[in-house]
Amino acid sequence: MSTGWPDVPAAVRDWAIAVGVATTLLVTGLSEGHSGTSPALLGHALLAAGGLALVRRRRTPVPVLAATGLCAVGYQAAGFDVPAVAFLFAVYAAVREGHRTVTVVASVAVLAALPLAALASGPHDTGEAFAQARGALEIAWLIAAGAAGEALRQAERRADEAERTREETARRRADEERLHIARELHDSLTHQISVVKVQSEVAVHLARKRGEPVSDALLAIREAGREATRELRATLEALRDDDRTPPHGLDHVPELVERFRMSGLDAGLTIDGPRHDVPAALGRTVYRIVQESLTNVTRHADAATASVRIDCRSDVLTIRVDDDGKAAPDTAPTPGVGLLGMRERVTALGGRLRAEPRGEGGFTVQAELPVEQIS
Repeated sequence: MSTGWPDVPAAVRDWAIAVGVATTLLVTGLSEGHSGTSPALLGHALLAAGGLALVRRRRTPVPVLAATGLCAVGYQAAGFDVPAVAFLFAVYAAVREGHRTVTVVASVAVLAALPLAALASGPHDTGEAFAQARGALEIAWLIAAGAAGEALRQAERRADEAERTREETARRRADEERLHIARELHDSLTHQISVVKVQSEVAVHLARKRGEPVSDALLAIREAGREATRELRATLEALRDDDRTPPHGLDHVPELVERFRMSGLDAGLTIDGPRHDVPAALGRTVYRIVQESLTNVTRHADAATASVRIDCRSDVLTIRVDDDGKAAPDTAPTPGVGLLGMRERVTALGGRLRAEPRGEGGFTVQAELPVEQIS
């Protein structure tokens, strides 16, 4: 629901409303011409306090409701015939947050107390006291304020429920589509690639067993079959991955780096900070970023070494992967599927990704992921 001040922070809006109400009450009270006696000073203080208490109405609506009601009764007892505007704001805020029963009880109590406060303020008969109390707080105002708060609360609740339902439906459809694609890839490609890989392996083995030279084309086919098998396995693994049962996370990164090290890449890993506080979705993204970065290093960078550093802090998690490859500062990286996938993962979690050549040579992938938004 729009408040009419879309670009103003909530704290500034709260203070503006509180100061405005307090000023209105004070000006109204001063216009009655009370002298500088102790009851008058107390009444002015209660007028200001009732308005300024509204600054906390979002965070503590029930205490603010009680405070503004007491202030209204207090300045009525001090002889100030001023409408209880601050109490109306508090009623609206309390009903909006769902405190309907407490609001009704507080409203009835204030309605009963105002005539007594008017009687205590001076020589009034009962009729005048009730008339003064009615002028300070009309029952219709309370009903209007309560109804407005309840209507807005219900509208916000329905909007939140609709948004949550849309997100759950979209997530379920995405999961179903992802699993469907995984099955199709497995059924259509796995068998054929396996045949190519096995046949090429057998051909190379038989040629070497007979002492015959192995052609470069046959070796290329064998290597392509191995690479395609690894790629297909990784793709199926990623497609079958979901938020409920993540197969890989931050704890699996050391094992991942070790596999690349065994394949010939001199890869180092440093993890600083506590790992147990990292959400599952964040850990899964960290694993995929490291996996894709090191895969790009082995394929394209012509690098001998790579370093992975992960800093886990309470508010942000940072991943940095550096290599000593052939990338130069004056060459822009080609945005391949892997880099685009990393950027989509990082953006989905509200983070930032930087992937570019370093000035001293080599390539850097750095991602910053906020922890608080995900937890």
